[in-house]
Amino acid sequence: MAGTRKPVVEVRRSQRRRRTVSAYRDGERVVVLIPDQFSRAEESEWVDRMLARLAAREGRLARSDDELLARATRLIDLYLGGYGARAVPASVRWVTNQNGRWGSCTPADRSIRISHRVQDMPEWVIDYVLLHELAHLIVPSHNARFWALVGRYPKAERARGYLEGVAAASCAPVPT
Repeated sequence: MAGTRKPVVEVRRSQRRRRTVSAYRDGERVVVLIPDQFSRAEESEWVDRMLARLAAREGRLARSDDELLARATRLIDLYLGGYGARAVPASVRWVTNQNGRWGSCTPADRSIRISHRVQDMPEWVIDYVLLHELAHLIVPSHNARFWALVGRYPKAERARGYLEGVAAASCAPVPT
């Protein structure tokens, strides 16, 4: 996937494990389980191999436009339910041509586009970006009423901080 970065990896060695190696995600890190007798070179080789396997599996489960629309529907029900059809987009999709914004909304045709750069971010950040764009269907500008709608999302400030950190780390301007 575009914009992927190497995750934090925790290697756990086991004296009982003889030949098998496994890996799983634990939050935002990857845990790799290996036999205790592996050398550092074998450890490094298996970590790379297991990261590739996880990436391949997750690529097969890549977030789709349909999943994004389902997520939008859930967010509307949770945070914008009182606005009825005004909060419902005509389309929601991932796009690869937005590198200066996390997402965009065109209230006139009720379309929402979310940057592919957000796909690899934590679920709660994706929810924030999507809710931000959904709120634009109700309030097109970034006024107090708009921010009150976005503020209904409990992790709004945390997600904004996360996005600001990503932007700062990439030396990009912080999109609003």
